[in-house]
Amino acid sequence: MKLFSRHQSTSGRKSKRDIPAGLWTKCESCSQLLYNKALDENLRVCPKCEFHFPLTAQQRIDLTLDPGSFEPWDADLVPLDPLQFTVPRPYADKVVEEQRACGMTDACLTGKGMLEGHPVVIGLTDSRFMMGSMGSVVGEKLTRAIERAAEQHLPLIAISGSGGGARMQEGMFSLMQMAKTSSALMKLDASGGLFLSVLTHPTMAGVLASFATLGDLIIAEPKALIGFTGPRVIEQTIRQKLPEGFQRSEFLLEHGLIDLIVHRRDLKTTLAKFVTLLTGA
Repeated sequence: MKLFSRHQSTSGRKSKRDIPAGLWTKCESCSQLLYNKALDENLRVCPKCEFHFPLTAQQRIDLTLDPGSFEPWDADLVPLDPLQFTVPRPYADKVVEEQRACGMTDACLTGKGMLEGHPVVIGLTDSRFMMGSMGSVVGEKLTRAIERAAEQHLPLIAISGSGGGARMQEGMFSLMQMAKTSSALMKLDASGGLFLSVLTHPTMAGVLASFATLGDLIIAEPKALIGFTGPRVIEQTIRQKLPEGFQRSEFLLEHGLIDLIVHRRDLKTTLAKFVTLLTGA
């Protein structure tokens, strides 16, 4: 039974049409409705269940590095359209749309900065740009960052938030970035370099299967979805119910894929401690 018509409201109470959009976010873990301003003040961590929402690459830089210390590298690299991919829509048009929406040339930022006074090389992927998928620009920027970390004898930190895996619109040009980044990390390791990998929600597919899980130390945020293929696809394929918490940070820590789970508020301090401990700085 209808109590009010579409345009009616009770006295002193705003109608739904008067309430500004974008004020609330529903937690995908516990379904709690969260006020966005309070969520931002809590580092975008759900105060009820401590689910860590994705952050942008710039927010990650602000949270991780000393203020004003980040020096971006290779900001002029932009993706091309080598396959002239058009299905379901032209890739070139999609790239321009994503660039305008995110203010980034692609899904990755790399550069040099200070971590509690320690110089470090950092690479970050951003899930807003085509789900953080790894195309030729992402792979090239990360590879160059890895190589410079080796040349300059600096610790490398990679913070992954990529749910898109290899970018299908670039075909083999995208898939080869898995091998390229892994090869660069092998050379970094041979030179005695340190690589700290941070996995955030979500870290999936080709990113997980390459550089993200090759760290000397692998840290994850709480409740992050981490895996190659999503749990729904796996269940449909094997026709079995997966264990509770499958592919979440806590499950992967218990089974040995990651080394540590760190709350977002403690991440900078934790990374700095490991840099000091493992480099003797």
